[in-house]
Amino acid sequence: MPKCLAVVVLAVLPSVATGDGPESRPVEVPAPARAAAAGIPWEQWSDHAFERARREGRFVLLDLGAVWCHWCHVMEETTYQDPAVVDLIRARYVPVRVDQDARPDLASRYEDYGWPATIVFDAQGLELVKFRGYVAPARMAALLQGVIDDPTPGPSVRPRPALAATDAAGLGMELASELRDLLSSRYDREHAGWGFIHKYLDWDSVEYCLVRASEGDAEAARMARETLDAQTRLIDPVWGGVYQYSDGGTWESPHFEKIMSMQAENLRVYAQAYVLWRDPRYLRAARDIHRYLGTLLRSPEGAFYASQDADLVPGEHAAAYFALGDAERRRIGLPRVDKRLFARENGWATAGLVALYAATGDEAVLAEALQVARWILDNRSLPGGGFGHDEHDPAGPFLADTLAAGRAFLALYGATGDQAWLGRAEAAAAFIASRFRREGGPGFVTAEAAGPGASPVVQREENVGMARFAALLARHTGRDAHRELAEQAMRFLAMPEVARRFNTGGVLLADRELRARPDGPSAGPVCR
Repeated sequence: MPKCLAVVVLAVLPSVATGDGPESRPVEVPAPARAAAAGIPWEQWSDHAFERARREGRFVLLDLGAVWCHWCHVMEETTYQDPAVVDLIRARYVPVRVDQDARPDLASRYEDYGWPATIVFDAQGLELVKFRGYVAPARMAALLQGVIDDPTPGPSVRPRPALAATDAAGLGMELASELRDLLSSRYDREHAGWGFIHKYLDWDSVEYCLVRASEGDAEAARMARETLDAQTRLIDPVWGGVYQYSDGGTWESPHFEKIMSMQAENLRVYAQAYVLWRDPRYLRAARDIHRYLGTLLRSPEGAFYASQDADLVPGEHAAAYFALGDAERRRIGLPRVDKRLFARENGWATAGLVALYAATGDEAVLAEALQVARWILDNRSLPGGGFGHDEHDPAGPFLADTLAAGRAFLALYGATGDQAWLGRAEAAAAFIASRFRREGGPGFVTAEAAGPGASPVVQREENVGMARFAALLARHTGRDAHRELAEQAMRFLAMPEVARRFNTGGVLLADRELRARPDGPSAGPVCR
């Protein structure tokens, strides 16, 4: 789901100057997207920041953004350069800046708010204000002064709704039928896709429709094909790769960041669609994404970098740049690539490559997937079968990394029959069971430690992934322990308030795969 938001629209076109280098030597344009603004002494998210706030009688301001995010750049260049904003922050706030890609726990906690997301806390960690998207300088100054004048929680801070407990490890016929109806009613019949403001590939919903289409459901086939066809408009025609989303309710206004979740899941779903329909357009889309990964996100170690920036020049909309051809782009320079190597992103990429191999039988693609998976094992392994996020990971471990790695290993087992990959997937599941089970309730938490002023987050999409991973693992092994893990996740997903949230496709897939017989047919149109 798209995460780069704005509450105002700025009509900004890039003023592009040609570089001095030859066309064959592209220049990567520096993009200090999350660097310190002049005069604001940003700190890291830590207990120390709150200790300082208590000691000095300050509030804590969290700026949670992404290195690839256009509106984060705009806010950096405008709001956090404004003298009134800088003065207020320096006088009464402990400013904390976090890149959400580096902190899946905070990203999960505030995923509905950004990016950028702005959250103000009191010194005890109580939330006072939460704001989504770009905040203009005058509004930010008023917000900061308002907190100083009245340090009580504002209307943006609402308690999380209470969830009705359930022992059901499945949806039941009535709720499943309701979710199928919601999936259909939330579909944009005029423009295709799920979502009426932001247009993007909702991969779980498309995958669920592929499964239904393989069983003869004509409406599901139509929704999937229309969405896949429309999504091709967000594939970069020059370099390949897929832009994160388009705004304004159409597919013609892309935000140009290329983040790994979109690359990997689009690759996987287009490969599945090609298996089902043998439509060459879907194979071409998958290969275009694969081409981009290999040329611009692949590291010398064989793993994949995290993302590429939306902007050539931070804060300047890049539509004119991305309208150029390859030589013109390279002569000017390349948008910044985030060269961090995360286990989560590389697990996603591995699963996408395995799906492309399943669709094509291309042994070179399988070799690439194996190389990435071995890099994860060699560089991000933790004792007990889990995986760290980055090279240095003081806030982890996080559920998402071990889950992505486990699903990748299971996909490789399905592709190769090598029992070693099945064993690694089982070890990942055991690590998750020991570290991320929710205490006293259903589901799995994003991280063991919640941080100042918060309880552990049970994130919906992670639990969809966990239910599907553990259910497939149970089908491969026949072990009750794996099925119990799937049921632990499904008990959270089966809560009606959780199940009815947007993107019902993932919950329907998880429920379907949990109900599949151990010796039954594959739930999807491709071998996993």
